[in-house]
Amino acid sequence: MGTTTAKRTSADIDDTAKDGTPEITGEALKQRYEQVLENVANAAKRSGRRAQDIITVAVTKYASPDQIKAVYNLGHSDFGENRAQQLIQRAAMMEEHVKRRDILVQTRRELSSLFKDDPEQEHAGHPVRWHMIGHLQRNKVKKTLEVVRLLHSADSLRLAEEVQQYAMKHDTTVEVLLQVNSTGEESKEGCPLPAAKYLAEQIDTMVYVRVRGLMTMGPTPVEGESHQEFLSKTRECFERTRDLFEDIGKLDISEGQFNLLSMGMSNDYEIGIECGANLIRVGSAIFGDHQEADATNDDADSGED
Repeated sequence: MGTTTAKRTSADIDDTAKDGTPEITGEALKQRYEQVLENVANAAKRSGRRAQDIITVAVTKYASPDQIKAVYNLGHSDFGENRAQQLIQRAAMMEEHVKRRDILVQTRRELSSLFKDDPEQEHAGHPVRWHMIGHLQRNKVKKTLEVVRLLHSADSLRLAEEVQQYAMKHDTTVEVLLQVNSTGEESKEGCPLPAAKYLAEQIDTMVYVRVRGLMTMGPTPVEGESHQEFLSKTRECFERTRDLFEDIGKLDISEGQFNLLSMGMSNDYEIGIECGANLIRVGSAIFGDHQEADATNDDADSGED
C-alpha cells in the first residue's frame, strides 16, 4: 500500500536547498507533515492500534535547518539522523532553538499579563528526542551518545562493547535497537537474522546497555519489478523481522522492555505499521525529495531513503 504525500506546486516552493532542489516550506510543509500523520493513523487502525501507539521519527538527512524548526514548531519531538557529525550539529542547533522559543513564549505571557490581554495559550518548547538511525562508527560513539535518545543501529558485539564502555564511564544506561538485515542484501548493514537472537542475549549481559527492540530496512527496489512485487517483497521482510522480534521478546530481554520495532521509511512505512512496527523513520515524505550523493560520506548509510 503506497504512501500518499501532498503534491508540490510552484506556490509551495519558498526557497531552494543547497543542492539546488526546491525546498518545501510553509503551508506545503505542514500539509505534507499532516498527511504523513494521517497515513500513520489509518495504517495503525488497519492493524488494530491507535495513532498514538506509533512513534514517527522525522529524518532530517536532507532537511534544511528551517524545515526542521518548522516541523518542531508543529509539535513534533522525534528527529533522526544517519550521519553522526550532522546529528551532533543539528542537536546543538535545536537545543538553541528550544531555549529561544522558551524565552519568547515567556516574554509574550508577561506582556499579555501586563496589558491584561487574553491571547490563545502558547506553550513553551517541548523536548527534542534525537535518534541515530545510521551505521555508527566506533570512533564516533562518544559524541553521538551525548545527544541521542535511542541508537537504532547496534549491529555487532564490538559496537555494543564500545557503547558499554561509554555508558559505564558516564554511569548511564544507553538504549539501543538491534539492527537486523532482513533482506540479505550485501549493501545493507545489520546483523543476519539467524544470529540476532544470540547477539541480543550477549548485549543483554551488559549492565549499561539496554536492548529495546529491533530495527530493519525493507528491500531496495529492483529495476524491472512491478510496484506490487516490491510491496509484496517488503511485506515479507517486515513479517520475518516481526516474527524474530516476537521470538526474542519471549527471552525476557531487557527485563521486559524489549518492545520497540522500527520498520518502514518514506516509501513503505504504512506496510511497516501493518506488519507490527511501532517506530517508523520518515524523511522525504515530509521534507521533500533531494538528489544528493553520499558517496564521499563515510557515515552515510541506512535508516531512511
